[in-house]
Amino acid sequence: MLLNWLNAREATEVGTALADDVVLHNASGASATRGPAPEGKQLQKFLQRFLQRVDQETRPLKLNVFKRAKLANSFKWRLLEKGVEKPLVEELTHALVLRLTTGKAGSAHPAKSLDASAGRAAAENAQTLLIKGNGHMARGEYAEAVNCYQDAVRLDGRNPVTRNNLGAALCRVGEYKEAEEQFRRAIETRANNAEAHFNLGTLLRLKGQIVESEMPLRRALKLKPGYVEAQISLGTTLTVLGRPHDARDLLEKALRLDRRNVGALVALGFLVAREGRFAEAEGLFNRALEIDAKAPDVWVGLAGLKKMTAADAAVWLKGAQASADNALEPLSEARIRYAIGKCYDDIGDFTRAFRSYQRANELMKTGALAYDGEARKRFVDDMIRVYTREALSGAQKGGSDSALPVFVVGMPRSGTSLVEQIIASHPAARGAGELRFWGQAFRKHAARLSQGLPDQALRKQLAEDYLRTLGRGATGALCVVDKSTFNSDYLGVIHLALPKARVIYVQRDPVDTCLSCYFQDFPPALNFTLDMSDLANYYREHQRLMAHWRSVLPPGTMLDVPYAELIADQETWTRRMVEFLGLEWDERCLQFHKTERSVLTTSYWQVRQKIYKTSVGRWHNYEKFIGPLLELRDLRA
Repeated sequence: MLLNWLNAREATEVGTALADDVVLHNASGASATRGPAPEGKQLQKFLQRFLQRVDQETRPLKLNVFKRAKLANSFKWRLLEKGVEKPLVEELTHALVLRLTTGKAGSAHPAKSLDASAGRAAAENAQTLLIKGNGHMARGEYAEAVNCYQDAVRLDGRNPVTRNNLGAALCRVGEYKEAEEQFRRAIETRANNAEAHFNLGTLLRLKGQIVESEMPLRRALKLKPGYVEAQISLGTTLTVLGRPHDARDLLEKALRLDRRNVGALVALGFLVAREGRFAEAEGLFNRALEIDAKAPDVWVGLAGLKKMTAADAAVWLKGAQASADNALEPLSEARIRYAIGKCYDDIGDFTRAFRSYQRANELMKTGALAYDGEARKRFVDDMIRVYTREALSGAQKGGSDSALPVFVVGMPRSGTSLVEQIIASHPAARGAGELRFWGQAFRKHAARLSQGLPDQALRKQLAEDYLRTLGRGATGALCVVDKSTFNSDYLGVIHLALPKARVIYVQRDPVDTCLSCYFQDFPPALNFTLDMSDLANYYREHQRLMAHWRSVLPPGTMLDVPYAELIADQETWTRRMVEFLGLEWDERCLQFHKTERSVLTTSYWQVRQKIYKTSVGRWHNYEKFIGPLLELRDLRA
């Protein structure tokens, strides 16, 4: 069926024959290559005769849009080859296309409509290029598709379909910045373009702009309520944002509409895995696998449910490798390369593990901005200069006296998820996951907060807005844990707004921490994790900033928790944390792995295991590969 749709040989031959007929029989009876272009009544008679011939030749053909474009193109280029003057060629081509499309003739005054004709001809050529690009996309020829779509956009930049398709093709070749621009331009041209809204929202999430991804996806669904792929994408975004109930409603609705939809099965599998229901998640992933054995996220999901054994790897690696080699776009391939690295690490093949992780990070860089170490240094300098001990000593003025917030901070992959899970296992505590409030607030007020202290009005507003966010689902709790690791950047502002908030700072061996970041499937927004030299630079600045906070925050505000000591002596350090938070001791904190709650970070499997020590000193397995990180061995944050 598809081959029949694309077979345009007969249409091309008809277009050429029509052009030859024009050359031999123009309105004056002379050859169009020798005589002047017909004008006035002669042109009208000529057009009538020409369109009658068009009707005779094309009526028996069943011309779809692709064949119409091929016929018109062959007609136009044949006339130009024969030396027919270009204005007449453009006018005749327009009349032909209009006749084929609507059954009506075009203008009989080429001199007056030359500019319009040129515009119409450009649009018609752009349509041909659009169709050609679609063919390349269907065959997996993404670079060729990009070229066709770009040429079409140059001819007709107002076609939202072309821009949307160009964005999709750019994603396939890893040009994500340009892809985002094309999706936005498509929406500017036609605001009700559901596909462009869907593509934009999905791309923003893949790049790590989770909050920003929600609105375009909601817009896509408002424009097209039965849009299954948009339901799945929005459900995935809401899962990451910590709204599992809303996410589940969308994903289950998608499955009711299409029970064999692999994307919906996989997204629901990740959701229930975050809730600790690993057997249910495995069942969903296996259902998806039966439908599409090369779907990359199926293999990623299965790899995240447990530590692989050699027996597991024998089966899993074969399928995962076949999926990774299936011409995926870079960010999708990166995800499965991380999973392959994890599998090799689980079974002790460290050389292959590192090569897989290295490949994953190179792929992920295609969606990331370059890490700017100088900008990071300037930020830390500003925090140290502005938020001094003297500045923070007046924190009671304008701030809230709430003791509800607990901030668990540290480098990513330093053990913050474990600490949150331990505290959230206490009946008087809740875990809020990684809230994005303070990063967003700081960016909103960056000019004020990086160069001077927030005034009392801003402190009050920030405290009220944050406590409103924190209080959702925290009824009856004495403390709520926000474990966004990057809150460590904003502890000065946080203390001014919430002087009674407590901070637990988790410290892990710097080389183990950075290596774990390099091995983790983080979004491209965390660009410093994609290169070991960048990781070393980032860690040094993190260490410098945390040393400052430790020296300027009032005594009793922050508790340092060494990850290795927590692993070695779980009860002692758990008791210290519970006491620091002013809670009564509860044995359930030692049984944290049994606590049923949704874990929104990538550590959703690890925090449901008993304390294990294999993550301490893990870097020794990779010592020969990690030169830039070894310089961190003697640092203590």
